Amino acid sequence: MSTSTITLYGIPNCDTVKKSRAWFAEHGLDCAFHDFKKQGVPADRLPGWMDAVGWEKLVNRQGTTWRKLDSHTQAAVQDEDSASTLMQAQPSVIKRPVVEWQQGGRTRVSVGFAPDQWEAWATSQA
Repeated sequence: MSTSTITLYGIPNCDTVKKSRAWFAEHGLDCAFHDFKKQGVPADRLPGWMDAVGWEKLVNRQGTTWRKLDSHTQAAVQDEDSASTLMQAQPSVIKRPVVEWQQGGRTRVSVGFAPDQWEAWATSQA
C-alpha cells in the first residue's frame, strides 16, 4: 500500500472546509491544512490546480466574495492569468476546499466537498 500525503487548502471558518476536515478525520486520514487567510494562496500550486480542474472551477462565481467584486473586476477574469491574479489577491474567491492528494508519485486535485472522489483515492493503490 502506498503512502498518501493530503493537503487541504481553504479558510478555517468555511462550512465546507469544516465538513471536509471532519470527513478526513472520521476516515482516519491525516491531512495537513493550509490556511489561505494566514498563509496566502501558494502561487506555485495554482498552475497545477488549474491544469487539473480548470480555472473556471476554481473561481467561485457563486460566492459572496465574487458577488462583492465590481463588474469591471469580474469581467476582467477571462483566462488562467487573470484568474490567478484574482485568486492571489482575493483568496476567498477560490472554491473551497482545494485538496491535493499525493500518492504513488501522482498528485490528484479536487475542489469542493468531494467524499466520493476521496473515498476512491483512499482505496486506490495508485
